[in-house]
Amino acid sequence: MSISDWPAQERPRERLLSLGAAALSDAELLAIFLRTGVSGKSAVDLARELLDRFGGLRPLLESSREHFCQGLGLGDAKYAQLQAVLEMARRHLEASLERGDALENPAAVRRYLTARLRHQAREVFACLFLDNRHRVIRFDELFFGTIDAASVYPREVVKRALAHNAAALILAHNHPSGVAEPSLADQQITRRLIDALALVDIRVLDHMVVGDTEVVSFAERGLL
Repeated sequence: MSISDWPAQERPRERLLSLGAAALSDAELLAIFLRTGVSGKSAVDLARELLDRFGGLRPLLESSREHFCQGLGLGDAKYAQLQAVLEMARRHLEASLERGDALENPAAVRRYLTARLRHQAREVFACLFLDNRHRVIRFDELFFGTIDAASVYPREVVKRALAHNAAALILAHNHPSGVAEPSLADQQITRRLIDALALVDIRVLDHMVVGDTEVVSFAERGLL
């Protein structure tokens, strides 16, 4: 049966409009994105099949172009649409940070850093540069490493901070292993960066480590 033949209160789009997006299942949200099914399958049936094949919504959203396009009913057009949606979500989170003091909304900082770093297959070291009122100036991904470590150069961080006229910054990097627990190496490079930036009167407010399900804050742990 086509979704258009379902009772109105059971159709994903109508449910979203009446109850809000949060009330929908992953399959229903994906069905709205797919818009149509394939021969013998409604959009919801197809969505359930795709979620089962990819192992859930997140693996589907983070899959490579090649892997994504192998899915039934998917292709370059859908991949492009999905990437546009994900980038809009990241920019929305960034805009939310830019409107206010980053330190007054740590949950927003965590959401933004998670969106930017969690999906990375290798370690990425980044900085959130802030002005003297702790408003966001810019987010830069600075160093890229293997799945185990990234080489971080304090001189380059200082140069970039001065170029942005930053008064403070928040350091961030991901752990591709999914475990956000800071390593001894993480603590050592944080201390080196704090010392280097202090020479030019730029404060390190926090260092956040992004894992699979959590973000660990050095400031909250008393590690700064």
